[in-house]
This record gives sequence, C-alpha cells and structure tokens, in this order.
Amino acid sequence: MGAIEWVTGADEYLCPLSEETQKLAKDELREDRNTRDQALEQMRNWIKLNPRIENSRLDAQFLLRFLRCKKFNVPMAQEATERYLLLRKVYHPAFNKLDITEANVSELLELGYLFAVPGRDSKGRRVIVARPGVFDPYKFTNVDMCKIHAITYEALMEDEESQVRGFVHFADGAGVSFPHLTLFTPREAVRIVKNGEVRLFNPLPMKEMIALWRKELLELTPRLLSHDKMSVRLHLYSEKAREGAVSALKQGFGCASVGSSDGTLHGITGSFRKLEVD
Repeated sequence: MGAIEWVTGADEYLCPLSEETQKLAKDELREDRNTRDQALEQMRNWIKLNPRIENSRLDAQFLLRFLRCKKFNVPMAQEATERYLLLRKVYHPAFNKLDITEANVSELLELGYLFAVPGRDSKGRRVIVARPGVFDPYKFTNVDMCKIHAITYEALMEDEESQVRGFVHFADGAGVSFPHLTLFTPREAVRIVKNGEVRLFNPLPMKEMIALWRKELLELTPRLLSHDKMSVRLHLYSEKAREGAVSALKQGFGCASVGSSDGTLHGITGSFRKLEVD
C-alpha cells in the first residue's frame, strides 16, 4: 500500500496574528510558539497513525482551528477533529462539493439565510447572522441547509484572527414554524448534535449568542443548546425586540441598511458572497 497523499501536507507555520491578538491568544488560549509547535506535531502524528482517519488536511491553519477552540488541550482537539471528519463522511452529500453557484444555495444566500456582517464588533469578533425564517422547508432540503452552513463556517474559520477572537451569532427566529423542526429526523439531529457539539460540524469559537424567537419557541431554545459544552452567553429576546436589535447591528457596523420591511437585506449578503468567492 502506497503512502497517503494528504489533502494538504504539513507546513512551516508563520504566525500572521498581530501582537495584540497574539497576547490575547496567550492570555485566553494558552497559546505561544512553543506550545503551538508541540501541539501541531502531536496532532499530525496522531492523524497519521489513526486508523479511523482515511485522509485529512495537515496544514497548521486547519489544525489550529481545533487546538484554539479547545485551548490547546490536545486530546480534546483530537476528539473534535475526529468528530468533524466523521460527520463530513457520514453526511457526504451535504458537506462536500460545496458550491455557492448551486441554485438552492445561491438563492438562500441571496435571501440572507446565513451570512457574516462586514467588519468586526468592538472586541474584534465577526458577527454571523442567521435568519431561519426565510428558509422555506417545502422548497429547500436539509442538505441545502447543511451546505450553506458548511460554506459559511468553512470560509470564516480560515481566518486566524477569528479563530482567536471568536464569533457572535445573531439569530432572528421570525417566521420559524414547526415544519422547520422536522427537516431532520431525531436520529439525524442527535448525530449532528453529538458530532458537531451543536455547532454543526466546525470548531466555531462562539463567544456570544443573541437569539430572537417567537414566544412559542422560547422554551425550546435552552434545550436545543443544552448539549453545548462551550460557555455561551445566551440572550433571549421576544420578537418585539427585533426592530431594536436590528437597529443595533446597523449602528454597530456602519451598514447603510441592514433590513427592510419586506425582510430583504441590502449590501451585506453581497459583501459576504464576495468573501466566499475570493
């Protein structure tokens, strides 16, 4: 049997982070050059010797996603990596051949189902906006949903600044109804929660979540997030707070228009599309 041709090989890491971000990584993630180099070597050796991993990226940028998310606890980072690869293998149609020009994915992007707001907040974090209410459960499938999440998170997690500083997730639940909750079978939902730790499939360093749900969904939200091992500050607002919350986003990120009365978004999704294509 010949040697494995890894998706990407091991590389010599040159840290692109600013001095400020490196200090933040040291203080919050225990990351310094020595710790990082040793952890990367351990991760690569473990992947090469792990019979359950058929192939993987070995470049530092990819492996640091997991190490930073787990604060350089190598065994925990290894477990997260294996779960990530397992979920991608089990749901192969949903997490492979990701293409934003595919009709359904492109339409969901235009609708503003999931996207990152341009710029960063006062703590240097990217803000991810989710609007599940625009997802038509009779038109789109759970594969479409997984694909757009995969495209969004994969694009964002390539940025090392965000790997350290994390993300804020802003969820607007206006328009969500029971059919949205039936897109996945209970077994599929449990598998995604177990292997993706409620962050689907990516080591997303969630720092804060702002959720706007219809009143009848408020009681469900804590249970949906109960398996998340990360320390997430969850703020629940009624649907009446939607206008004020969207206004805060608009002011915080200098957007000429975040939304309009018909639910469309202007400027933001187009900017994020450019990020994905680039």
